[in-house]
Amino acid sequence: MAYFHKNLTQERWNSFNKKEQILNIASELLRSKNWTERGNKEYIKNSLNRSLELIDLTVNDRRKWQGGSLKELLRFREALSEFYIKKDKPLKDIMMMLKNFLFFNKDSAIVKI
Repeated sequence: MAYFHKNLTQERWNSFNKKEQILNIASELLRSKNWTERGNKEYIKNSLNRSLELIDLTVNDRRKWQGGSLKELLRFREALSEFYIKKDKPLKDIMMMLKNFLFFNKDSAIVKI
């Protein structure tokens, strides 16, 4: 069971298609962007925690994520973790990460932010 998403199990997360998983993670990243604009560091941290939790659930969905896509997802998680550790998070960096993440799936790549 997830820590931040209390009612979300691995089985339920696995039932989402790749696009839904990506868009759920992207929505948490968008929350980070919104809290960065408002300057609320605690909420930025919380939304990044939720993003990392969803990425961890996604990594464990080996049926959909394998080979090159799994490697790229893990690289994205590593970059997001490094970003999480930074003290000052520029808004442009969050937006760049969000835009790059949406390209994991052709359907989510068309989303305009």
